[in-house]
Amino acid sequence: MLKFPEMPYERPDVEAAKQFLADAAARLDAAESFEAADAVFVGVDKYTTDLNTMFTIAHIRHDINTADEFYDAEVEYADTALPELQEYVDRWNRSLVSTRWRPQLAEKYSPIVFLNKEIDMRTFSPEIVPELQKENALCTEYSKLLASAQIEFDGGVYTLSQMTPFKQSSDDAKRLAAWKAEGAWYMSHADKLDSIYDELVHLRDTMGKKLGNSDYIPLGYDRMQRNCYTKEDVEAFRKAVVKHIVPLADAVYRRQAERLGKAYPMNYADNALEFRSGNPKPCGTPDDILAQGKRFYEALSPETGEFFNTMLDNELLDVLSTPGKRAGGYCTSLGEYRVPFIFANFNGTQHDVEVVTHEAGHAFAAYLNRDRVPTETIWPSLEGCEVHSMSMEFFAWPWAEGFFGSDTRKFRYSHLAGALTFIPYGTMVDHFQHIVYEKPEMTPAERHAVWKELLGVYMPWMKLGSEIPFYGDGEGWQRQLHIYVNPFYYIDYCLAQTVALQFWARIQKDLPDAWAHYMAYTRQGGSRVFTELLKNAELDSPFEESCLRGVCEEAKAWLDSYDLTGIA
Repeated sequence: MLKFPEMPYERPDVEAAKQFLADAAARLDAAESFEAADAVFVGVDKYTTDLNTMFTIAHIRHDINTADEFYDAEVEYADTALPELQEYVDRWNRSLVSTRWRPQLAEKYSPIVFLNKEIDMRTFSPEIVPELQKENALCTEYSKLLASAQIEFDGGVYTLSQMTPFKQSSDDAKRLAAWKAEGAWYMSHADKLDSIYDELVHLRDTMGKKLGNSDYIPLGYDRMQRNCYTKEDVEAFRKAVVKHIVPLADAVYRRQAERLGKAYPMNYADNALEFRSGNPKPCGTPDDILAQGKRFYEALSPETGEFFNTMLDNELLDVLSTPGKRAGGYCTSLGEYRVPFIFANFNGTQHDVEVVTHEAGHAFAAYLNRDRVPTETIWPSLEGCEVHSMSMEFFAWPWAEGFFGSDTRKFRYSHLAGALTFIPYGTMVDHFQHIVYEKPEMTPAERHAVWKELLGVYMPWMKLGSEIPFYGDGEGWQRQLHIYVNPFYYIDYCLAQTVALQFWARIQKDLPDAWAHYMAYTRQGGSRVFTELLKNAELDSPFEESCLRGVCEEAKAWLDSYDLTGIA
């Protein structure tokens, strides 16, 4: 097994890939036996997996250092080449869904393969290739802009990720100054941020209409492979969040204001400080955090132990925050090598531990299902994937002391409270995007006004105003990468968090039982739609209002009774 730095990269030959897919489609059309059809199907899966591995290696190495000229050129090549290749992928998909051997292939591999291919076919026409290419370029431009941030603060120069500890400082003046400094950086790039997003919205609206829709939203749902719920289901979920979660989250922030001695509602800077003595911080260095991650996963189960040691031994984690590194974090797959990869930006906060648990939750699911054919059934749709990660965060609770030391009590309260208060924010992101794509003609100023209005519905604890530029002006949505790069992704986190809170409740009662249900859920990979994955693992669907109400009741009881004695 090669370590990640040793994995060779060669620019994929897209013209050869086009020919391969065209030939494969013709061979499938002509197949005279199931065995022949099956051989073509498996061959295409292997070929595209290897091809995608090359593109993924290029993107990872570019994200690690966006100033690297070689990989910058490779990503630029991919941004142009992949939309061109999509025409041939679409040709293959059409042959696959119409083959007379479909029933046998579906029985062998899973009907979901064909369901998802039919959805994919609705997302493409050769007519939209120029828009796809431009969309890729704009998303890359946005990511590079955020990665380029160099913010002068407190005698140093920092990236956006490196500013986070200052934004959580227990020193009121320093914390406020950090939020102002970051907000000022965003404001200095306001025109560029507005223009990139405005162009993305109009591009996506154009694509939606070229594909026969009234706006982008149906295409956005199809691109997210929403295969078992609708826009109406999401709307009902949003209403349930406002009804059940927002009041609970509001109570959390009112208590926080009391602890801090601040008037309610608080500004962004004060909302970021949970305890007067400071937010929970991991103990030790990044290496210490990874070492505790190793102890946690080895103790949790034989499967997780083997997985995490594979990640460490093969340098499949890049977690330090460095100049020029793309913001945020993610997990992806290197299919040719049958391993996942974790990208993150440690910054000395609670977030660092959540990377080792959240992103590793994704990675473990991929590792557990690494032998699935086709490789696209390794992962479920994204709300299903986020269950793996958000739930794994809670499974780390019994080992929290090794991560947080004397801040463990703070951490447990903060983590559960944060899981709940996140849901209104994530739901608001989704609601905002629906409004934007329903009215693509809105000006940047009108979009900011919509965000500001939604803050009053979903986050009434947030005080706005001119004290903090950018954030206080209702422009904070522009820091959310998903809004630019992955439209309609964010509700997936909220749906998954509702399921993860079910695991949290089970863990409090019976850890082995909770883990058995987690494995029952995870072993299914992407072989079923989201609601079936849940049913098969005896979990409630977040689309049932009783589910959201139930997790709220259990979480509220725990938070209300949690002993914070001695913690200022």
